[in-house]
Amino acid sequence: MSKLELTHQLQATVDALSEPSSMKGLCHKHRDGNPLPSSKALEAIIDLSRSILLPGYFGNSQVFFSTIKYHIGVRLEKLHALLSEQILAGLCFADEKESESTQQLNRRRAKAGIMAAKAIMRFPEIRSQLATDVEAAYKGDPAAISQGEVISCYPVIKALINYRVAHVLHQLKVPLIPRMMTELAHSETGIDIHPGARIGNYFTIDHGTGVVIGATCIIGNHVKLYQGVTLGAKSFPLDKDGNPIKGVARHPIIKDNVVIYANATILGRITIGEGCIVGANTWITKDMKPKTKKYRKEKIDNLEIEFNNGTGI
Repeated sequence: MSKLELTHQLQATVDALSEPSSMKGLCHKHRDGNPLPSSKALEAIIDLSRSILLPGYFGNSQVFFSTIKYHIGVRLEKLHALLSEQILAGLCFADEKESESTQQLNRRRAKAGIMAAKAIMRFPEIRSQLATDVEAAYKGDPAAISQGEVISCYPVIKALINYRVAHVLHQLKVPLIPRMMTELAHSETGIDIHPGARIGNYFTIDHGTGVVIGATCIIGNHVKLYQGVTLGAKSFPLDKDGNPIKGVARHPIIKDNVVIYANATILGRITIGEGCIVGANTWITKDMKPKTKKYRKEKIDNLEIEFNNGTGI
């Protein structure tokens, strides 16, 4: 192929890739002056959030009680600025109008700053919840030497920090940004928690890899999952045009003091009653009454199974 022919072929490729019909639903039209959602900025927001919520374990700096207010204050100020900008980016991203006045953008920027402040004001509550999660992980794993080891090493803590901050933003109806934050944790830890899920206190996931928790899940207190657990949906209803109907509660409700062992799959808007134990590799699509047990029977009919409240079999 000659140089001229190559040039023509590349130009034809540019023309094909620039054809509007080929980009339907695949190209975001960005307005000049509006910020774009940024994974790098959200990573910085997560790092700051972790260093504020669990100081001394995250943030790459020593923390002394004599200077703790300075440590947190400086980070909070930076966090508010970064979070405000990313919330603004989410608000702009969700609005697909082709033009916007400077006045409209300024109003949206002020709204983003207020939403960021409201989210940060929930941090004392988030820290209290995380304290219960750390305790649950420590008490639920005989291999854990200390709570410090749990915070430093266990992927569930990182995933839960992302989730609990993202859940607050989700409650504030921030578009896109909460989902991006939990997907960062998904990439980092292998734990996929939708920010819309509602998770109580003293929650833990042993090992964690491959866990999926859907958007409309409701999880009570003192719940423990093992790796590979899916709290998902069955088939979803469609509208007259064959499109999924959004906003339908379609994921499980898990009551207090439930243990779900590795690779169990629980699907649909069903209720797993208080104190239930779900064995490994089971498939659950119907309600379980409180304090009942279910495990896979194939090939183990003659094997006596004992569950010890989440500490093992």
